[in-house]
Amino acid sequence: MILNLPIFLTLLRIFAIPLVVLFFYLDMPLTSSTIFGLAGLTDLADGYLARKYNQESRFGAFLDPVADKLLVAVALLLIVERESMFWITFASIIIISREITISALREWMAETGQRSKVAVAYIGKVKAVSQILALIFLLYNQDLWGLPLREVGLVLLVIATVLTVISMIQYLRGAFSE
Repeated sequence: MILNLPIFLTLLRIFAIPLVVLFFYLDMPLTSSTIFGLAGLTDLADGYLARKYNQESRFGAFLDPVADKLLVAVALLLIVERESMFWITFASIIIISREITISALREWMAETGQRSKVAVAYIGKVKAVSQILALIFLLYNQDLWGLPLREVGLVLLVIATVLTVISMIQYLRGAFSE
């Protein structure tokens, strides 16, 4: 494994997970949500830098989605535990299930030499941004300067969930089309 800047940023995302959890349970929502948000930003940066500096690698292509899914799944679990609301739990189940399904689909398609059929689509990027913002606001879970960030986070979680379903359908159609 060659450690370059994009892979380093991806590893930072993974190493941020225990910090998000720690500060969540220490009841330090600003710190927890800030670390989560910074980790989310590394997702945008690592892919851009890998392409810009021609540092794309098979290991980076494997590790990047793993880091994303781990970070999002952990944040969702923390929020589900705190909120204990059916529809937040249901949205989280949809999001996590989609991530597992698409990961398995990509692996299967790669084994059959058809990985390009399930390449990342624009809607997946919009979903990821709305999801990260929703989770930042929901981890923070407070108003900020009079802005109801928790409620904004809930709306963004609904948007992310809808985009999750739409993008999953698109990926499945792409994979199984002739």
